[in-house]
Amino acid sequence: MDFSLADILAARAAIRGHADDTPFIPSPFMEARTGHAFLLKLENTQPIGAFKLRGALNAVMSLPADCAGVICCSTGNHGRGVAYAAAQRGIRAVVCMSELVPQAKVDGIRALGAEVRIGGRSQDAAWAESRRLAEAEALVEISPFDDPAVIAGQGTIGFEMMAARPDLHTVLVPLSGGGLAAGVAVAVKSVNPRVRVVGVSMDRGAAMHASIAAGRPVEIEEVPSLADSLGGGIGLDNRYTFALCRDHLDDIVLVSEEEVYHAMQVLYYEDRIVAEGACVVGLAAILSGKVAAGGATGTIVTGRNLDMGVFTRIMCGEDVDLGDRIVKGRPYGA
Repeated sequence: MDFSLADILAARAAIRGHADDTPFIPSPFMEARTGHAFLLKLENTQPIGAFKLRGALNAVMSLPADCAGVICCSTGNHGRGVAYAAAQRGIRAVVCMSELVPQAKVDGIRALGAEVRIGGRSQDAAWAESRRLAEAEALVEISPFDDPAVIAGQGTIGFEMMAARPDLHTVLVPLSGGGLAAGVAVAVKSVNPRVRVVGVSMDRGAAMHASIAAGRPVEIEEVPSLADSLGGGIGLDNRYTFALCRDHLDDIVLVSEEEVYHAMQVLYYEDRIVAEGACVVGLAAILSGKVAAGGATGTIVTGRNLDMGVFTRIMCGEDVDLGDRIVKGRPYGA
């Protein structure tokens, strides 16, 4: 794929004033823990509460004037971004989601004016329905990750991080379909190729990790996770993100549900930040010892759109039922 920093800078210009320049703040607790500067890129402060707004806006705003509507599949935040961007243009938006997506995320998308279609037990099933409806109803499909405009929009995060802190040694990026990780990795390494970029995902159902290990896109079984935003496959016909992640990520590490649980507590109790499980996988990688900070480190707090009932149970140290397993809780600091 011919994808470069120029595409990311063009996206930066396109979304300027709508979804850019989120805070990049220090975490004193993590700095004390690692012995190095540790910074949090607060994408949870976006108007829709998640980084996905960047890529969705760049993609939707680049469509021709006669576009009647858009459609996508989503685990939640991409759907919010597409719904928000479509509303800005005054066009129809349809979002296809699997039965595994938390109800809070479904409700949030509907509140933004989009139509929601729910069916199947996987993101791949939602994707198949999105493609069917796109053809049947003449809608433009916007991939949650495998789209150059989406990748470029997400890449603006990495450019902002490097502009604010050119001394970064390591960037930890939540990894799912790869739109965020690919865009951020290209941006960061275009500015400074020596910066280490590490993709982090949960240890059950990590599609990009399994695909890179296999040398080709593969299907994975989706299971409920505290990091539900990282669920879903990368598509067997993946055109962009597989190669970009394979070529630009220095490493991929996986964290357990228990490690995500603990990292959510750390981010809340130490930094007073409410965030999804997917947001804290970078912290979890450091706290578990799976990644060592060799210098100034940055990670992305990707979103805040979570089930507050589950979040409250985690903060109280209670067990969390994921359907196929129980994540044993413990009070923070105990």
